Amino acid sequence: MNLDLTFSVPFTHRLRFTRDAFGSRNDVLAGILRNGGTRPARAAFFVDDGVLKSFPELPHRIERYARANRERMTLAAPVTTVPGGEACKNDPEFLNPILQTIHSAKLCRQSYVVAIGGGAVLDIVGFAAAIAHRSVRLVRFPTTTLSQCDSGVGVKNGVNAFGKKNYIGSFTVPWAVINDARFLTSLSDRDWLCGFSEALKVALVKDRAFYDRMLADRTEIVRRKDRTAGRILARSAELHLRHIAEGGDPFELTTARPLDFGHWAAHKLEQMTDFRLRHGEAVAIGIAVDVCYSAAMGLLDAVAAEEIVEYLERLGLPVWDDAMHDTATLLEGLEEFREHLGGELTVTLLEAIGRGVDVHEIDTTVMADAIRSLAGRQAAAATG
Repeated sequence: MNLDLTFSVPFTHRLRFTRDAFGSRNDVLAGILRNGGTRPARAAFFVDDGVLKSFPELPHRIERYARANRERMTLAAPVTTVPGGEACKNDPEFLNPILQTIHSAKLCRQSYVVAIGGGAVLDIVGFAAAIAHRSVRLVRFPTTTLSQCDSGVGVKNGVNAFGKKNYIGSFTVPWAVINDARFLTSLSDRDWLCGFSEALKVALVKDRAFYDRMLADRTEIVRRKDRTAGRILARSAELHLRHIAEGGDPFELTTARPLDFGHWAAHKLEQMTDFRLRHGEAVAIGIAVDVCYSAAMGLLDAVAAEEIVEYLERLGLPVWDDAMHDTATLLEGLEEFREHLGGELTVTLLEAIGRGVDVHEIDTTVMADAIRSLAGRQAAAATG
């Protein structure tokens, strides 16, 4: 007997925007926790050590919040610190203590793992939650502009292995994502700007009006105007989530990944610089590379390409790194990207601002020229 059955599983992705989530009158977190019974929901909190340096009172505030909402939630373990930054994803030894805490706290599949931190911490804690009991409910608190507008909103998590980014991981829809603007106040200017490369990315492939707004708001972004930045980050998060929920391929089972525009080069550059480049900085460079290539191939108007690259520069994001002199190694990122996708190579380019197009072949000679054009630009800027 041959039997082929198709079935689907409904998911709800809850995205919330707030400020000071652990304030005494804030109901956002307590309001989304459920355990399917009459007892309070059990939760274990994992916090990025970099976040704790900026907010040392956070564990106390979490404990106080849980006591104030004891009818709806209870702490299953003391607040646990997780080393932040990409390094925590490079060593498998960082994963085991998280799993041990989940095990010791006796969390079940109707309990909650709450991850508070930047993208790397959300990735490793999210992966641990996904593989414990084949998935404990995950609540994410992204604490950087990049994670609030992109990675923290997604359905992916993982760790690095074999010199490749996110080689081990899973697709798991979080129970909820809570973007708390209070956490952004502690970011350095460098980390503040990183998220806006991802916002620009989604604007370029999805929404011309959003791109125009980002162009008009450049000065206020750089000056860290909360209201303006908040609108941009929220729109970016919405576009990312809508693509996941409404794009028809939330777990990337096919080859098209428009939200990875600029990322084939970005991921390789992170490896080549031993993660000296922040992810958002590498994405900015990757966008510049693919924009220049799109123009060189006649897909994108040259004036538009120049405007995009110039915008990245004026925003304070890099469009070049000296590691790119090793063009041959950088181009290896194309094959690694294909392998990560599976099947044939699919790279999203631009045919107009706000409209991406998928291609399945890259002319590496033209791509190398596009990369070199950015080197010349960097040299001209240095001498100018």
